[in-house]
Amino acid sequence: MTQLIDAGLAKTEKEAKVKESLGVAVNIVLSATNIISAASQAVPQAALAWTGICIALEMFINPVTATEANRKGIDYVVKRMDWYWNLSTSILGDPTNNISELDGMKDKLENQIVDLYKALLSYQIKSVYAYYRKRGLVFLRDIITLDDWKADLGVIQDAEKRFQNDAQTYTNQQVTSHLEQLVRQQMSEKDQQYLKHVRLTDPRHDKIRIEQTKGGLLQDLYRWVLDNADLQQWRDDPQHRLLWIKGDPGKGKTMLLCGIIDELDQGKIADVRHCNVAYFFCQATDSRINNAAAVLRGLIYLLIEQQPSVLSHVRKEYDCRRESLQRCKYLGRPIEYFHQYFTDSNLRTTYLVIDALDECVATDLPQLLDFIAQQSSSGSRVKWIVSSRNWPQIEKGLKIATAKLNVSLEINAKSVATAVNTFIQHKVDQLKELKEYSLTTKNAVHDYLRSNAQDTFLWVALVCQALVGLEVEEWNTEKTLRTFPPGLDALYLRMKQDISQSLNSDLCREVLAIVAIVHRPVSLHELATYVKLPSIACNNLKSLEAIIGLCGSFLTSREHIVYFVYQSAKDFCLAMPLIKPATKLLRRTGSFLLGKKM
Repeated sequence: MTQLIDAGLAKTEKEAKVKESLGVAVNIVLSATNIISAASQAVPQAALAWTGICIALEMFINPVTATEANRKGIDYVVKRMDWYWNLSTSILGDPTNNISELDGMKDKLENQIVDLYKALLSYQIKSVYAYYRKRGLVFLRDIITLDDWKADLGVIQDAEKRFQNDAQTYTNQQVTSHLEQLVRQQMSEKDQQYLKHVRLTDPRHDKIRIEQTKGGLLQDLYRWVLDNADLQQWRDDPQHRLLWIKGDPGKGKTMLLCGIIDELDQGKIADVRHCNVAYFFCQATDSRINNAAAVLRGLIYLLIEQQPSVLSHVRKEYDCRRESLQRCKYLGRPIEYFHQYFTDSNLRTTYLVIDALDECVATDLPQLLDFIAQQSSSGSRVKWIVSSRNWPQIEKGLKIATAKLNVSLEINAKSVATAVNTFIQHKVDQLKELKEYSLTTKNAVHDYLRSNAQDTFLWVALVCQALVGLEVEEWNTEKTLRTFPPGLDALYLRMKQDISQSLNSDLCREVLAIVAIVHRPVSLHELATYVKLPSIACNNLKSLEAIIGLCGSFLTSREHIVYFVYQSAKDFCLAMPLIKPATKLLRRTGSFLLGKKM
C-alpha cells in the first residue's frame, strides 16, 4: 500500500504543482472580488461578465482545494497508520499486560482500533484510486466535489478521538490493576493471616462445585433473565439497588444466579469499566455456609481479593479481636466491617449476590434480611441480587427496602418453561450418546420429560440421573419412564419405595441418616467409619460410590465428598419414616456430634 501511495504521489506531483500555482493566482484574483464588483456596477454588461468569471474561478478552485486536502491528508494518514500500529501492539500485544478482569475492555479497545484501521485504509485506498484514474475524470469529480477529502479526514480524526479516550481509560485501569496486584503480592504476613481467617470456604470454589454437580452451566438456560424488564431496570436505574429472584424448589434459581455472576464478571450486564463482584451460595446441608456470618465473611473475602485497599478498614478490628473472628458465627462483627467498607471513598461500584437465603439458619435470617434491606436503601454504590424460595418471612424481611425489584419465576413461567425444555433437550442428547438410544427411544424420552417436568429442572435432572444408573434394556425404557411420576414430592416417594424394596435397604437407611444429620458434607472415608459396610466395600472407593448410587438419587458425590442433591431432598429424607429410626438412634448414641469430630 505504501508503495502504491508513493508511486501515485510521484505520478501526480507535477499536476499538484500546477494546481498549486493556479490556486495562488486564483486566490489573488478572488481577493480583489469586492473591488472589481463595486467598479463594474456602473456597467451592467461588465457586471454580468464578472459574475461569470467569478463562478468559473470558484469551479477552478475546487480541484485545487481537493488536491491540496488529499495530499495533506494522505501524509497525515500514512504517519498515523505507523503510529497506531506500534501503539496498538504496545497496549494490546504485550502478554505481561493481560489482566483477565480487563478482558471486556480490551475486546472493546480492539474493536476500536479495527474501526480506526478501516477508516485509515479506506482513505488510502480511495486516494490510490484517485491517483490512477484518468486525470480529466478526476478534474471533473473535483469540480463538483464528489470526493470530500476533508470530510473523510474528519471521520478518521473522530475515530482517533474515540480510540484515544478508550485507550487512556484502559491504560489507567491497567495501572490500577497492576498496583493492586503489587499490593496483593506485598501483603504482610498479618494480612495473609487475616485473609486465611476471614473466610470459611471460598465462594469461587463453591460456585464451581455447584455448576459441576448440576452438570454444567448452559447460557441458554439463563439468557432469558438478561432480557427481563426488572433486571434491566435494576441494572440501569441507580435508585434500584436490590433485586430479589424468587421461585419454588427446583426452578433453577441457583443456576440463574451463576449465569448472572458470569455476565457481571465479564462486564456484559453492568455498563461499568471496572467493578467488584462478590457472591455467596448458602447451603443448609453445610454448617460452614448456612449462617449469616459466613455469608458476610465470604463476601468480605472476595471484596478484599478484588480491591485489597479496603483491607485497612477491617485490619484494626481483626488485630484486636483475632480469636473471636476465627470462631465467629455472630453476625454483628461482619456487619461492622461492611459498614466501614461501604463508607470508603475509594469504593468501586460493587455487586453483591447471595443465593438461597432460605437455606440460611432461621436464627440468623431476620438480621441478615434487615441488613440487606437497609443497605440497599442507602445511597451507596453497592447493588444486591438475592434469591430464595417464596417464603413470607423473607418477603417481610425485605419489605423495608425502598427500591426493591422482584423477578418471580412463577410470573415468568413461560420463560422458565422454555429454559426447562432446552435443558430437557440437552439431557436427552446426553442420554442418547451414553445409552446409544435409537431416534424413536430418544423422542419417547424427550416427550415424556416435556409432558411431566412441570417446569422443574430438578425433576428432569433426577429422572435422567436415574435412567443413567439403571441397567434397563432400550425396549423397556418407555415402560421404566412411566414409573417416574410428575412432581418432586411424588418422585421422592417413588425413590423412597425403591430403597425400601431393595436388598440394601438397611445400608441405604444408615447412609441417608448419617448424611442428613452431619454438620457439613461428609467424605466417603468418613462415611465408611460410621456405617456398617460389607467387608468387601471397606476402603474401596468404587464400592462406596456404588453405595451412594443405591440411595435413589437422593445423594451425589464429587471428589469423594457426599452431598444431598438438593435441600428439598434432605427435608424429605428427614421427614420420611424410612430413616427416622436411624436418625433417632444416632442422636441418642451421640453420633450426631459427627460434624464436630470430623
